Amino acid sequence: MHFSILLINLKVKKEEFPQEIFDNIFLNIEYHIRELGYGDVFVNKEMKKLTRIFYDILLKLNKSKLKNFETNDQVLKTYFEPVSLDNPIIITSLTNYFNVFYNFCFELETDNMLKGKINFKNLN
Repeated sequence: MHFSILLINLKVKKEEFPQEIFDNIFLNIEYHIRELGYGDVFVNKEMKKLTRIFYDILLKLNKSKLKNFETNDQVLKTYFEPVSLDNPIIITSLTNYFNVFYNFCFELETDNMLKGKINFKNLN
């Protein structure tokens, strides 16, 4: 979710996200799965699944109004698995958190986002 919001934010700012950072993120995820002791077949299936999930989140969030960004509750219900997901308080809290994160990122300079200098503390 965070990475998707960063990409959407860069799109709104009409900035380009370097491909090598994108590749590095997914390569690190793959390495971590391999460190857990899984083989090539499992890793390939999981990476394919994670890539699909990422793009699904990105596309569903991207359909939101970009200037007045609001997190799609259905995306949260689909991909987050808290104990009681049907609890509207949890969904509302997550929605508020990601909306605040988006607004925080919108105020960041692009170089800070790309270098990972993000010190986000949700005070809500």
